Amino acid sequence: MSTRAVFTPPPGARAYPLRTARGEFAVVDSAVPPAVAKKGTALLLPGFTGSKEDFTLLHEPLTARGYRVVGVDGRGQFESDGPETDESAYVRGELARDVLAQAAALDTPVHLLGHSLGGQIARAAVLLDHSPFLSFTLVSSGPAQISDSQQQRVKLLRDALGVMTMTEVWDAILAMGPPEEVGGPAKGIGDVEQLRRRWLGNKPAQLLATGRQLCTEPDRVGELAAVSLPFHVLSGSQDDTWPVPLLDDMAVRLGARRTVIPGAEHSPNADQPLPMAHALADFWDGVGHLTGQ
Repeated sequence: MSTRAVFTPPPGARAYPLRTARGEFAVVDSAVPPAVAKKGTALLLPGFTGSKEDFTLLHEPLTARGYRVVGVDGRGQFESDGPETDESAYVRGELARDVLAQAAALDTPVHLLGHSLGGQIARAAVLLDHSPFLSFTLVSSGPAQISDSQQQRVKLLRDALGVMTMTEVWDAILAMGPPEEVGGPAKGIGDVEQLRRRWLGNKPAQLLATGRQLCTEPDRVGELAAVSLPFHVLSGSQDDTWPVPLLDDMAVRLGARRTVIPGAEHSPNADQPLPMAHALADFWDGVGHLTGQ
């Protein structure tokens, strides 16, 4: 039996492998409806233990505003292949080059968005080469390593992966409580069985490598601020992975647009998708006016 979940794509979306110079990456791609003027394309990167499906509820409102939406699974993440045990394939520079290859395969300048871990991977891509991007939005993604409490959760997960199979880890997580509260995958879109099957699609080496990165990431905000791109820092009104005041300060350092979504926590794309979609489209519209898109 396949360990991969069957998620229903948003209406009008296609799920397919995007062919790039660095291999194939699973995407969910929503086109702008024929009656709507096309304004641009957005490439969305999910967070730790997440997947492209985390953006499901953003597709319709964003395409209605004229933006093609492409959510992608990173290397070794859910439906994108990668080594099971070789962590060197998942060092930050390799994942950043994957993002540049994904953008190149879309063959158009893109608005780049990264959620949580995806924001830090996207940041590394922008610092390598910002030319494929029209703008960069960090969603619930902070300047450096995650909070102490979240580091403890990641350590629990990494310790478990060192001695247990992915199936055994998932069963242990469920036995202890809600996955997002006991060191397991963050709350996502889908029922428990879908989330289980998504979990089993992840490569252990990817989780080990990126989990370590989340706990050791240096502050690169100064480097990013020197890049000539419009920035947007968006988060919920509460966040225990990077405290909201820390995100406020990062936005100031970047000279970024700052959006706080009331009633949302670490995953505003799941908690409050409509306000988030409107905030994204408003920002991208403004970028378009500046660039003549």
